[in-house]
Amino acid sequence: MKLNHLNLIVEDVESSRQFLETYFGMTCVGSKGKGFAAMLDENQFVLTLMKGKDVKYPKTFHIGFPQESREKVDQINKRLKNDGYKVDPPVEAHGYTFYVKAPGGFTVEILSE
Repeated sequence: MKLNHLNLIVEDVESSRQFLETYFGMTCVGSKGKGFAAMLDENQFVLTLMKGKDVKYPKTFHIGFPQESREKVDQINKRLKNDGYKVDPPVEAHGYTFYVKAPGGFTVEILSE
């Protein structure tokens, strides 16, 4: 059995979509105005984004994008920082990892093992 989709409620669908396309290679495969977008990754996982108000996820809620190497984690960290996102340097925890708050109100983890 495998998980094939997840729906996130976000404050801004367009900025969330652009963030996922720009930094994580996801592709928008369908949308309805500014209120809905369906994103697809290279493994055919579907992430849908739906507009909501006052979005508040639990403190530890996040989605993760595993990377093939520490160098790739460092590259994404540097790119996000250069583009103005508040990110701490990666640390060794349950992998080589860091977190970033995405536009729209959710948190993303980037890690390698």
